[in-house]
Amino acid sequence: MSEQEQTPPPADGWVVVAWTPDEFGDAALEHGIAWASEGAAGGRGVAVVNGTRGDALVDERFAAPSGLADLAERLRGTGLPHVVRQEMGRDVAEQVLDVAAELSARLVVVGLRHRSPVGKLLMGSVAQRILLTAECPVLAVKPGERPA
Repeated sequence: MSEQEQTPPPADGWVVVAWTPDEFGDAALEHGIAWASEGAAGGRGVAVVNGTRGDALVDERFAAPSGLADLAERLRGTGLPHVVRQEMGRDVAEQVLDVAAELSARLVVVGLRHRSPVGKLLMGSVAQRILLTAECPVLAVKPGERPA
């Protein structure tokens, strides 16, 4: 697990973003940053989780070091408190939910992918498990949607 943190912790809590280095992760990150920026005077922080099950030799949703560096630079540019975690475990949804529980998240943001009914049946859905299991509100976004 890699972690980068800016202190102090946010006064108004954390927004947890389930992030992948693609258009879906970018949409989730954009919405997460926008929501965090609207926080109280002390603001909210952004906790970004990039996870993999680690059962494949190559997982294109697991960011390379250069992708994490770009992400960290983008987060620094916001001026918001932030954490970046890259996790490997049995279940990506559980990784996101664990970070949300640990940080007492105010919101979880996840990008939605279009999947066939058979794909959902065979592979499950990370977004669906997060939506149904999170103990805080969940914002599900699609690429192309702009934060309000």
